[in-house]
Amino acid sequence: MKQIIIFLLVIIVLAIGYNIYKEHKRFTPPEYEYVTNKNIDLNYHDRSFLLNYYKAVEDLNGHVITQWSANGIDVRNSDSDDEEELAAISKYTDKLGAVKFYEDQLVKSKTLKDSGLTNANIKLLETKGISIAEFEKEKVQSKLIALFNDNISELRVGQKSVFVYELQKLLVKNGFDIPVDGLYKTITRDAILSFEEKNGLFPDGKVDLLTFEALLK
Repeated sequence: MKQIIIFLLVIIVLAIGYNIYKEHKRFTPPEYEYVTNKNIDLNYHDRSFLLNYYKAVEDLNGHVITQWSANGIDVRNSDSDDEEELAAISKYTDKLGAVKFYEDQLVKSKTLKDSGLTNANIKLLETKGISIAEFEKEKVQSKLIALFNDNISELRVGQKSVFVYELQKLLVKNGFDIPVDGLYKTITRDAILSFEEKNGLFPDGKVDLLTFEALLK
């Protein structure tokens, strides 16, 4: 008699367990959670942007589990032509797109920080909508403009300086075959004159701001 009771209890426990499992399966689709990317910038300069990323992930996961539990639709993997399913899948695609939008920006930010950029630099990059290569080019150009402002009044034949060296590099970059030695000689002045003629600038062989900015382009 005791063994029969134990057997019945085991059957009851198994039945209850199976029902719980069925309910769990009903309300929890397999591997439904979209896991946040580990390579995002957790110290992103715009905290609200980071918060919106987490909200978008929660919204995506909520849509997946709601469609599964309420309608039996796995929006991640369905080839049905049913109108309701197609609408649910379309909504899932939109929500996934939002997650990827935030995620891509945060991953890019971390990559830039790993390369040595600061939050301020990254914010500037995003504001201007330029690449890191363009950003670095702008930094170099700003330094050269400052060098120009410090040295242009002193530029004369026979002068040797860092500015002349950088000027010669720019002329070579623009196709002129001249020595890059930092010494301002007639060959450098003639190259400037030729550059001005080719670019519609006043051809006086002098490096004014318009000529220098044209060389930087």
